[in-house]
Amino acid sequence: MLKSRAVTPPSSEVARQLRTVDHAVADLRRGAAVLLRHDGADAVVAAAEGLAPALFDRLAGLAEGRLALVLTRRRAAALGVATPPAPQERGGTVLLPVPAGAAVGFLHQLADPGARTDARLPTGAVPVAQGAADAAVELTKLARLLPAAVMGPLSAAVAAGLLNEGLQAVETAAVMAYQATAARALERVAEARVPLADAENTRIIAFRPGDGGSEHLAILVGDPDPTAPALVRLHSECFTGDLLGSLRCDCGEQLRGAIAEMARTGSGVLLYLAQEGRGIGLPNKLRAYGLQDAGLDTYDANEQLGFDADERVYLPAAEILRRLGFSRVRLMTNNPEKVAALTRCGIAVIERVPHVFRANGHNERYLRSKASRHGHLLG
Repeated sequence: MLKSRAVTPPSSEVARQLRTVDHAVADLRRGAAVLLRHDGADAVVAAAEGLAPALFDRLAGLAEGRLALVLTRRRAAALGVATPPAPQERGGTVLLPVPAGAAVGFLHQLADPGARTDARLPTGAVPVAQGAADAAVELTKLARLLPAAVMGPLSAAVAAGLLNEGLQAVETAAVMAYQATAARALERVAEARVPLADAENTRIIAFRPGDGGSEHLAILVGDPDPTAPALVRLHSECFTGDLLGSLRCDCGEQLRGAIAEMARTGSGVLLYLAQEGRGIGLPNKLRAYGLQDAGLDTYDANEQLGFDADERVYLPAAEILRRLGFSRVRLMTNNPEKVAALTRCGIAVIERVPHVFRANGHNERYLRSKASRHGHLLG
């Protein structure tokens, strides 16, 4: 049986940083505000999605009317107020001043492409540091909300009062390092033998990230040898495809096909990663589907929502492979970026193993987009 290598528990400071970000994310998801600290300055932040009028009014009072709407550059480009970033570039953020007397519905319209607006977009300087703006939007992404935030600068006295009231404070550096920090703090928490229809000799091992979030799963088919390049598949969870058999994607076929192929060849490792919808979460994936039904392809839909075309990170996958003793793999994928990403994370990809399935009549455009827009090798 494979044994995880010894792992040093996270330091108390790392654990504290993870907790503060986790608490801030939870507060944003329930419609509350948080205190963001950047280079000695404080700002109050709330997610644009679901922002209640009462909280919006309170934020405006706390920031003395100096509120900004922070959007990703991709969303701002879709609105015509920024130049679009290159396809593979991480886009950054754009700050728009919130006009005096603006209603919260106006902000919802700017943040959500499902809401149409012909309102004039505000312009002008905003007294918020770019690093703080980037961290504010990163928090909304971690919360699996639309990537847009409302924020305003605070005086030292107001910030101190909010801290006394119990408002969660979080540092921008901890936010921006959060995904990498959480991945390095993965913990092996449970495992069991789980015979599968196509692979009876299978074990599943659960790894919980350092933020206490959704577990990643290592599905070990047969008895893969850590001293040899293992057949490996990195599979991002897909509720609609994996569980419901959705015909809009090829995820379910790829999942079951990978397990069957590993059983046929003798062994393999499938990592089932908790990053639904290329890392944007299920509700946002459903929003993207709605935009696709209106005529956009899968990549343009994600970018209209304000996300990069692919928000996934593969450091958790590399960490799990290392914990299980695998440093060299034969990667079952059609996506060259997965090969590059795993290599950057220190895992040697000895071979790319194609993993192609025929279109079904509903996912032809989706597969064409994967090939033409993101370089997937489907031929």
